[in-house]
Amino acid sequence: MKKKLIDHALEQAKILGVRNILALRGDPPREEEYRLQEEEEGTEDDEESNEQFVWAIDLVRYIRRIHGDYFCIGVAAYPEGHADESHPVDQDPMHDLPYLIEKTKAGADFIMTQLFYDEHAYVEFEKMLREHESGVFAKIPIIPGLMPIQSYQILKRTTKLSHCKLPQDLLERLEGVREDDEAVKRVGVDFVSEIVEDIKKIKSKGPRGFHFYTLNLEKAVGFILEKCDLIPSDQSEDPNDSLAIDDLVLLNSTSDIQPDVHSVNSPVLMTSRHRVDSTASQEQLTTSNSPNAPSSTSPPSRATNLAISHGLTPAGREATWDDYPNGRFGDPRSPAFGTPLTYSPSSLPLPPHVARALWGEPTSSADITALFVSHLTGNPPHQLPWSESASLSPETALIRPQLHALNSDRSWWTIASQPAVDGIRSTDPTHGWGPPGGFVFQKAFVEFFCSAADFHTRVLPSLRSGAVAPQVSFYAGNAAGDFTSSEKADAVHAVTWGSFPGKEIITATMVEEVSFRQWVEEAFGRWAEWARVVRTEESRRFLRKWKGDGWLVNAIGHGYRRGEEGSLWELLMGIGKG
Repeated sequence: MKKKLIDHALEQAKILGVRNILALRGDPPREEEYRLQEEEEGTEDDEESNEQFVWAIDLVRYIRRIHGDYFCIGVAAYPEGHADESHPVDQDPMHDLPYLIEKTKAGADFIMTQLFYDEHAYVEFEKMLREHESGVFAKIPIIPGLMPIQSYQILKRTTKLSHCKLPQDLLERLEGVREDDEAVKRVGVDFVSEIVEDIKKIKSKGPRGFHFYTLNLEKAVGFILEKCDLIPSDQSEDPNDSLAIDDLVLLNSTSDIQPDVHSVNSPVLMTSRHRVDSTASQEQLTTSNSPNAPSSTSPPSRATNLAISHGLTPAGREATWDDYPNGRFGDPRSPAFGTPLTYSPSSLPLPPHVARALWGEPTSSADITALFVSHLTGNPPHQLPWSESASLSPETALIRPQLHALNSDRSWWTIASQPAVDGIRSTDPTHGWGPPGGFVFQKAFVEFFCSAADFHTRVLPSLRSGAVAPQVSFYAGNAAGDFTSSEKADAVHAVTWGSFPGKEIITATMVEEVSFRQWVEEAFGRWAEWARVVRTEESRRFLRKWKGDGWLVNAIGHGYRRGEEGSLWELLMGIGKG
């Protein structure tokens, strides 16, 4: 990031009353993506180079030098060791220790860890820091990072990207309920709560805080806070109660701020009048140095927290709504959409050296087709740039002949699909999801890349034809931002839904314009990432050229009743014939 952008961000933080800053390195910069207009015109200031901010320590030093003690600065730590391409095998906290020492000496006020589920690894990590001969970690707050489990799929992807170990005990608890999101959340609440309770027993030099990676989903966090007695009692006024980590602890002394101390039954999340607590109501989000703000603020009461946890009150119902299962095709305006924020060097699902070994150096469309066909038949590569899993879904076997034909006969490279399903029990081993006793439904859909020539001469005219249009809806876009669809902008298509005892209809997967447009940008971005990791110029030129030439199409078949299951595939295979 450029110096002027950092300066702007810090000044905006001051204006907004934000005083706690977590200083991270972030992803390594890709110069062409961060190039500013003045650089393109050859007028870049030497002081604006990305080279000024290479590591997190550079940011810590800069903030301290420019702003003194105004900001409370945190740095990241990795209980199981940091992992990126430079150190992919020997993940070891000892390898990171010299860097953490230097970051702390440079001016860090607290340490916040990467998420973990291996409690033993964290306990040993904190012990190592507290007992280190340098003494720099003796009193600094060390805040463990915990992520409530929202779904089995999110858990697997998050831990894969962050190189976070899943203990065997947790895997065994999840194995029998992995398709039931509600049961998975319950297991997750119990497991994370056990970690919290054990860490609370570790002697600490100051108040014990916890950082929850909430993804803005309050429900599971609320249960954990209640289960572990981490929220204030409504009537507690005992001066001997533990204190929340606040400005008094985390911020260095400043003349314009008076610490706001909250009495609690037990240590809670790091809170400050200058930070927004995601579980607080709008009326409770206040800043003491704002002329229009109330004079004080407090964490949400136990009653408020319980209401949110159980889906009561408007805030609770909103939290419950966002807790519904959401796939990649969910509404991006929901906090449940998409994937957790993790530290990953690129948008590809694999490190560059693994990507090169799996996908080779393609130089033609025939090479790409061969990769997709081999993948579909169960041969290497077992993972493609657009797949998060190293194995095909069991559902894919049911439509493999149709997908094979689209890829091999048409060179329409399919990256997402599902068959139609009409009222199969929720416990079905292939299609089932959600709690037992329910029935699940699916519309068939397929998402594929095709060339611009094919899209304009064959695909688009057929999808708009009188024979196809009443039965199929579609969305299509390219890397240049061109977009077309059969639907109105506010249309939403439920393609996976379920009916369960005692519940309203639950929509697990939906397709709509906003999420599709975002995915188009990411999907074509992966072509660009692939081009970056290949070694030969010929392959790089081909991948970049195809990125600029291709279209991504999502086609939804509306016939899901028995006897209509094959209609989408028959219509697609009929495109261009006759």
